[in-house]
Amino acid sequence: MKFNIYALATAALACAAPAPAQRVEIGAGSVVETVANLRAGQYIWEPVVAPHGPMVLIVNTHSQRALLFRNGVPIAATTVSTGRTGRETPTGVFTVLEKEVVHHSSKYDNAPMPYMQRLTWQGVALHAGHLPGYPTSHGCIRMPAGFAKLLYGITSIGMTVVITDHSTQPRIAPTPQIIARDQDPAMGESPGEVQWNPEKSPSGPVSIVISASDRHAVVLRNGIQIGSAPVTVKGSVGGTWAYALRNIDAAGQHWITVQLSSPDSAADLPVPRSEWQRFEAPESFRRDVAAIVQPGTTVIVTPDSLLSAAAGSRVTVMSADAPRRK
Repeated sequence: MKFNIYALATAALACAAPAPAQRVEIGAGSVVETVANLRAGQYIWEPVVAPHGPMVLIVNTHSQRALLFRNGVPIAATTVSTGRTGRETPTGVFTVLEKEVVHHSSKYDNAPMPYMQRLTWQGVALHAGHLPGYPTSHGCIRMPAGFAKLLYGITSIGMTVVITDHSTQPRIAPTPQIIARDQDPAMGESPGEVQWNPEKSPSGPVSIVISASDRHAVVLRNGIQIGSAPVTVKGSVGGTWAYALRNIDAAGQHWITVQLSSPDSAADLPVPRSEWQRFEAPESFRRDVAAIVQPGTTVIVTPDSLLSAAAGSRVTVMSADAPRRK
């Protein structure tokens, strides 16, 4: 099954040769591998995999990639070009301060900055621009024009943007340090145990991510991890796919398999009840999840790992003071 989905990693990815800006598809293999093979100017965009919830953009100057998460799930990835030597893009945690579709730099010869989203009042912003395959900007984060336009359309002032220069390991969701620093650091790192703490996020959209390789699932509500449990997927898992809960009526829950590679929504197929027999999970976890799902909930099944590849280590973000308003 083809799957236009999100990135899983800000791994140490080598920048490839420049290519025309374009949206690309993910095939039946690993999503991590697909992101690693993105060429300059290419991007992935699949917001339907998590249609609602808080967003955070993570930019990695080491890998020259950016990942967009919504409700804790990656929904898009792109190649970028950040600041060149001597004009490095600052690392830290920022927020979108200002947005303009048509903007020209007051600092660098009136240079065009389409779909500008300002991160500092000193001239650092997200915007569409040329991507040669390596860092070359004056400090801004250049993105493919198509991605910059799509991103601009769903963001709002105040959205969190994390910029890091660390070489990090593959992971499907941001770590607690990125989204909610007060989360239990043990959650999601013990595949053999059931964790259920709905009070950490009492309401909001729900995303459930199941890793076939880890035999483990995590539950995110409103961007915060509220539970995890051992889950085994029977049969072959050669690629990544998703289910979406369309509605609940007297007959029960009605799920569809999301065919993200197809622009035709009619390609989405109802999920038969027998499909859920593929998943072995503790009965208590099944009951807890059933009690919180609602229309719009998505379940993502992936062969990639949810855990950091380095034994016992976590993805970390270099923190810095937020930019001061002037």
